[in-house]
Amino acid sequence: MSLDFSQRPLLVFWETTRACGLACQHCRASAISRALPGELSTTEGRELIRQVAAFGRPQPVLVLTGGDCLARPDIFELAGYAAGLGVHVAMSPSVTPTLGPAAFQRMRVAGVRAVSISLDGAQPITHERIRGISGHFAATVAAIRAATAAGLRVQVNTAVMRDNVEELPELAALLSSQGVDIWEVFFLIVTGRAAREAELSAAECEEVCHLLYDASSYGFVVRTVEAPFFRRVAAWRREQEPTGRVAVARRFGLGPHYLDSARRLRALLGEPRQRAAAHTLSTRDGSGIVFIAHDGDVYPAGFLPLPLGNVRQQPLAELYRENKLLKAIRGGDFGGRCGACEYRQLCGGSRARAFASAGDPMAEDPACAYLPALAAGA
Repeated sequence: MSLDFSQRPLLVFWETTRACGLACQHCRASAISRALPGELSTTEGRELIRQVAAFGRPQPVLVLTGGDCLARPDIFELAGYAAGLGVHVAMSPSVTPTLGPAAFQRMRVAGVRAVSISLDGAQPITHERIRGISGHFAATVAAIRAATAAGLRVQVNTAVMRDNVEELPELAALLSSQGVDIWEVFFLIVTGRAAREAELSAAECEEVCHLLYDASSYGFVVRTVEAPFFRRVAAWRREQEPTGRVAVARRFGLGPHYLDSARRLRALLGEPRQRAAAHTLSTRDGSGIVFIAHDGDVYPAGFLPLPLGNVRQQPLAELYRENKLLKAIRGGDFGGRCGACEYRQLCGGSRARAFASAGDPMAEDPACAYLPALAAGA
């Protein structure tokens, strides 16, 4: 069934609470240890879930996130209510003492189909520096194992940044060994607690995308967040299929970082096991994606802080379908290189990064290294 992103999103993210016991250095929400005033009540949460179901079939996937969604006492009640309406539910909890085998079993009973767990390094020192808690690496790996044992579809989220970019091959090997289903790699946006010095350059982002494409041949799907240019890279690689890291580097003008990372990936995992499983569905902030904050405010995405309205006053479907900014995003009415790019519908650039860097959500994405044919000929 084809998806019309002008009528319904693929993913609805609901920040059920800002409360969280972690202090991650790149946190979008600048989460704190307690719930903030104005959080949607259980009754309001049920109404929001009915609005998600009202988009019609195929219904969006509802991702219950935070903060730490498990810090909300009614979270399993809400998950069960959504599942009862036929909405596919995923949860994105923080790894705290609350998240153990019993919590994963409660997710299964409530009808949750998938869980995402954040792991930001291949070794404890890296992950724990980013997450801000000693001993958190071992707890995270244990949580991944427990989620897999519970029969949930397991996604690992990684925020790639200056602190951990050198560990991606080792992290891919770790995820492969744990039987992870999906690796979702978030390319940093300077918002919340994230610092600009942690960002990668456009050339580095390009090399990381090629490495992630390579990694998707080892038993898990690879997706990216705020790096839609990964879809362009995947399209190039599928069209041309150069063999070996040196051939890839020469064909696409990649540097020594890619060559070294690809060498280590192959040394750790051997020959590719399958055809690359790189996710290329053309979602982007506001097109196939919408975000509801803890207080009901609606945004194009969690990293694009431009409020569209509030579900307490206006139905979610109306906000998503009729908002002028979202219509412009879905129409590909971008500026700069993104507007001239032949991949603007497949990719479209990160609207959140455009806003963070230029103050304009329709500007070009500075993390993309590609010079479009139209722009190059101008």
